[in-house]
Amino acid sequence: MKTRDNLVRLKQFQVNEKRRQLLQLDMMIAEFERMANELDVQILAEEKKAGITDISHFAYPTFAKAARQRRDNLHNSQQDLLQQRTMAENILNEAEAELSKAEALESRDAKNREPDTGLRSAMIG
Repeated sequence: MKTRDNLVRLKQFQVNEKRRQLLQLDMMIAEFERMANELDVQILAEEKKAGITDISHFAYPTFAKAARQRRDNLHNSQQDLLQQRTMAENILNEAEAELSKAEALESRDAKNREPDTGLRSAMIG
């Protein structure tokens, strides 16, 4: 059946799309982690240069304060992306289940379309 073929292709496309989205989320999470690590290095360098590590100190470097804020924002964004990733994984699992159901239906229909040559030859002769 043509409609089952289309259904299987649609479900396969959806699964591939969800996998691509999951990969993009993974790449963004890794990129945010890398950027946060770079900011950590810059913060430590700035604190070492100033000789002040107490954030509440009046002479704490402004650059270090700003870098800390950016790093914290990156960590918050990373946590949001991790939540999105969990949801995307769930959606991917659902899409894969739908794909397997569609493939099972297509397989069943393909078996029904195949002529049963063994029975006909027995009947003929």
